Amino acid sequence: MTTDLATVLAQVNALVEEYRSRCLWFWRSDYHPTTTADALRALRYIENHGDVAALRRVAPLKKWLLQNSNAASAG
Repeated sequence: MTTDLATVLAQVNALVEEYRSRCLWFWRSDYHPTTTADALRALRYIENHGDVAALRRVAPLKKWLLQNSNAASAG
């Protein structure tokens, strides 16, 4: 299955909304990650301060973002 960055960012933003009050309370209420680096930062906060369900949802998103962020530097 091919996934694009916009789809992954939409999934990250859904997690941001779900975990905002618990893990991202210090971010502006209207802030959503728009870059790979920002998305990875959000996922890291959710991973560190979320529950087991958050860990399970973060893992594939983080893997996809890291895989694709390293692709440009691998050549």
